[in-house]
Amino acid sequence: MVEPFFADPALASWYDALSPTHERADFAFYLPRLMSARSVLDVGCGTGSLLHLAREAGHQGRLCGLDPGAGMLEQARRRPELDIEWILGDLRSVSWEREFDFVVMTGHAFQVLLGDDELRAALAAVRAALTDGGQFGFETRDPLARAWESWTTETPVEVAAGAEASMRMTRQVRSVDGEIVVFTSTFDVPGESDPRHSDSTLRFLGADRLDMFLAEAGLAVDERYGDWAGGPPGEGSPEIITVARRTPA
Repeated sequence: MVEPFFADPALASWYDALSPTHERADFAFYLPRLMSARSVLDVGCGTGSLLHLAREAGHQGRLCGLDPGAGMLEQARRRPELDIEWILGDLRSVSWEREFDFVVMTGHAFQVLLGDDELRAALAAVRAALTDGGQFGFETRDPLARAWESWTTETPVEVAAGAEASMRMTRQVRSVDGEIVVFTSTFDVPGESDPRHSDSTLRFLGADRLDMFLAEAGLAVDERYGDWAGGPPGEGSPEIITVARRTPA
């Protein structure tokens, strides 16, 4: 059976090995912003690594993680002593009103918002969740960089988790239709005779269209970068990294 990565508990247990916390430039970028906010909502929090990191760094306020994957949240809850809220769902199934100073979406989770109506609803929910003047930090891959052209793997990628276990991963881009890219990841998991497959569909939204949706939702761009080192956005930059602020109604 093919299902999204986050929906498969067996694959969720490998997520942190696929994306080690210490190697994530997005975490290094967002963490200071989390630390300066009294309350934080992480949308698509996955295994909760960023919120774990914030609490370990001394964050004393409210930390809340939202994710549609039960397997991911099972991993997130493995450290209950950190006092973090974990909620199963997405921005369509929950709502908050002016409760968070900072809302964040990492790991290009913003790109799973595929349709215009879905995107508008998500941005409206984010704005509603923000306190007056609160900020929303997220990133999307710049379509001008055409990252998907290098995604299909010629040889399997070895993913190690500890000294004795490793998993092999391959990826195949199946279609590119305008802003929409569909690909399948295949995982050979230790101890399993059959590979596991995960389908993903992402939207590559350009900066002009992105800013139109943000403005329509009542969010104004405060900061914009083209890479995690703080480089300027523009043709050739891999990312559209945005920090937007809730504007008055």
